Amino acid sequence: MLEIIQLAVLNDNYIYLIHDPISNETAVIDPAVCQPVIDALAGKKWSLNYILNTHHHNDHVGANLALKEKTNCKILASAYDSHRTPGIDTLLNDDDTFKLGEHLIQVIATPGHTLGHIVFYFPHSKLLFCGDTLFSLGCGRLFEGSAEQMWHSLQRLKELPKETLIYCAHEYTLANAKFALSLEPDNEALQIRFQQVKNLRLKNKSTIPSTLKQELETNPFLREDSLAIQHTINATNSQPVNIFKQIRELKDNF
Repeated sequence: MLEIIQLAVLNDNYIYLIHDPISNETAVIDPAVCQPVIDALAGKKWSLNYILNTHHHNDHVGANLALKEKTNCKILASAYDSHRTPGIDTLLNDDDTFKLGEHLIQVIATPGHTLGHIVFYFPHSKLLFCGDTLFSLGCGRLFEGSAEQMWHSLQRLKELPKETLIYCAHEYTLANAKFALSLEPDNEALQIRFQQVKNLRLKNKSTIPSTLKQELETNPFLREDSLAIQHTINATNSQPVNIFKQIRELKDNF
């Protein structure tokens, strides 16, 4: 059983430490800053073996070089971002696999937020570390890629098992829930989830992870087939990708 530690850093980032107790190997995903990672490793008496980067933005790779210098770990990231990922050792491409101990990790390319964005899926544990592609009740802004690319990326993630735990890189859930409700106010599952999220944030608690099942029921960016959403945005005769594009544009201006 993998052990996962979630570190809240900066304004709303999450860093994840993943430890396999059998092999004693540890990976960190998207280390924005160094010291919280070092402190967490010391507290657990773990050694860092790998940094896994989902994309090149500084709030995901900011501690790469400092952690590599302190721990001699290896950095794995997208081959597309080889020129803009600090300290990269291993270039990853779509459908590549590697292991943390005996735990298989599958790389899924998810261009959209950035062109080189990748996510890390643990098929046996059903864990998805998705960076800024899929958020709890949201998805990433389109900084480099197109709406078509992001839509196709999310379609791939929708095919994962419903019980998959979704570990995204930011605490955006409350704001995302308010937007989702503006599109689908009568969605009962969304209404319940909004109350749960609001209660957690009032206590300054994390809303992550969610499950893919929850996202499919409540996340507007995975629900372009919802007649209620289509009606709200006057897009009942539009193609799914165009509905997604319209939702993304509405969120950008919400």
